[in-house]
Parts: sequence; C-alpha cells; structure tokens
Amino acid sequence: MDYCHQHNLVEPSTAGLDRPFGIRVTLPAHDTLRKVLGDNWQRMHWYPSASERDTAFEKMAARHGYYRETDSPTQVLEKINP
Repeated sequence: MDYCHQHNLVEPSTAGLDRPFGIRVTLPAHDTLRKVLGDNWQRMHWYPSASERDTAFEKMAARHGYYRETDSPTQVLEKINP
C-alpha cells in the first residue's frame, strides 16, 4: 500500500507490525459533543509495544498549546492491554 498523505496514522515502516497495545478515547456521559458524535463514539489507537503506547498516552493526556485558557478538554483515555 502506498502512503501519500502525512496525516495518515500509520507509518509505512511499521505498517505490518502486530499492535496489541491500545488507547481507547471516549467522551464522558455529560459531554455535549456526544450530541454531535453520538453516545457510542470512540476512537482506538494501536501500538506495537507498551512503551510506545504509554508515550502516546502521555502526549494525548497533556494539555496542548492549542486550547484556550477557558477550554477544558473532557476526553477519557483508557489503556488497553492484550
């Protein structure tokens, strides 16, 4: 498979690796974005090792610079083990 867009979530060099470690992203029950995305919305991210997953988890959990001071992100992150 050719990879032509930088925004693809899979690196070509690791595309064939088994990815048993994951992160599930969901929204809390009170989040109003559920009205747009639906109550069952979730996003899964998969990694070949626990250390790669844990590094990604920390980056996802950190408050990044694009939020306004008044923004409070409410995503729920959950580690998935094989």
